[in-house]
Amino acid sequence: MQETTRIADEALEERLGYRFSTRELLERALTHSSAVPELRGVGVEEPGNDTLPADNERLEFLGDAVLELLASEYLLSNFPEWSEGQLSKSRSRIVNAGSLEAAARRLRLGEHLRLGRGEEKTGGRDKQTLLADAFEAVIAAVYLDAGLGAARSVLLRVLFEQALEERGERIADSDRKSALQEFLQGRGRPPAEYRLAGESGPDHQKVFQIEVWVNGECMARGQGSTKKEAEQLAARSALAQLEQAEAKG
Repeated sequence: MQETTRIADEALEERLGYRFSTRELLERALTHSSAVPELRGVGVEEPGNDTLPADNERLEFLGDAVLELLASEYLLSNFPEWSEGQLSKSRSRIVNAGSLEAAARRLRLGEHLRLGRGEEKTGGRDKQTLLADAFEAVIAAVYLDAGLGAARSVLLRVLFEQALEERGERIADSDRKSALQEFLQGRGRPPAEYRLAGESGPDHQKVFQIEVWVNGECMARGQGSTKKEAEQLAARSALAQLEQAEAKG
């Protein structure tokens, strides 16, 4: 049984791209609180070993802080022009439960969790909360094992880069409407208005044209395969024009 667990953990390490020096850290990160009474009952936990918590809750707590720090660092490095508001919103999207669950599924963490029988019967290996929590705990385990550099490398590989690929110009574009709104609001101007200017193409391949209006003036147009995409592109263009005009005085 222990040999099988070791082989499974090695498979997870391959997907993480990280090999643990202290394997007990990984085991703790994968242990849900529901499993602890049963594990202790069969003597899996060593008597007197209190150097680490029995389950992954404390690691989850630490992992949350490590994620916040490294996500902040990543966004500051990759988007130097963003405001504090844009950075905060994007960090929230990267580290929310849905993103962490997706990363956990890419790593197939559910297969490696140690759960109590009750949690197992109710589908614990597929629950968003358990998967997201386990992902945070694994990141904390990497941090404790080898420091911020190792945790940063793992997150770049399994979370941050995927978050960018899934969104877009993704994270950047998803904030253009908000950025335009913040720009206008900060200068006491009314919010932008988005108008559908036209659409073309068959139903399965529509192209939408969106205009963005500011103070009764059409500032820019955007075109995309969805209205949302076209709005974002229009907002990006309008914001660029407004910022350029302000820079010129």
